[in-house]
Amino acid sequence: MSRKYKFHDQQGLYFVSFAVVYWIDVFTREEYFAIVRDSLDYCRKNKGMEIYAWCIMPSHVHLLFRAKDHNPSVLLKELKTFTSKALQKAIAEHPQESRKEWMLWLMERAGLKNSNVKHRQFWQQHNQPVELWSAAVIDQKIDYIHQNPVEAGFVSEAHYWKYSSAIDYSGGKGLLEIDIA
Repeated sequence: MSRKYKFHDQQGLYFVSFAVVYWIDVFTREEYFAIVRDSLDYCRKNKGMEIYAWCIMPSHVHLLFRAKDHNPSVLLKELKTFTSKALQKAIAEHPQESRKEWMLWLMERAGLKNSNVKHRQFWQQHNQPVELWSAAVIDQKIDYIHQNPVEAGFVSEAHYWKYSSAIDYSGGKGLLEIDIA
């Protein structure tokens, strides 16, 4: 793996994106969004994750965060491990999930290709953390995160996408408490 994509400064502020294997559009149901949102909230309240911006898209998540305990890679790994298991269970048990067999089959297929995975793989392994070193870069990444649903054509204004912190930056109150810089 390139040295460019590692958590070098354990106290740094980082932008990360992580995607579902094969870019599967998993986040199409409220309960799937809630698993990620609630997990982020838990990490913020109990694991020392400072969250400055976030957005959940149908196939991936964007996050701007810092680890108070100087353990960003551990924190992100725990978040991804927990949500992976919870989301696979939610998909498998959802009575109206018409794509259940297909999604789980793709996740199993991805797991077979990865020696680190025992059964199914939900998230792609690379996070490509980017350390943010200036106010201008921080602002650029926050704008990128919030404009993602607009660029995808889901909403006309960033603050209309309820699964992001854009509303917090527009003077409203979003679904997840954040740490505004």
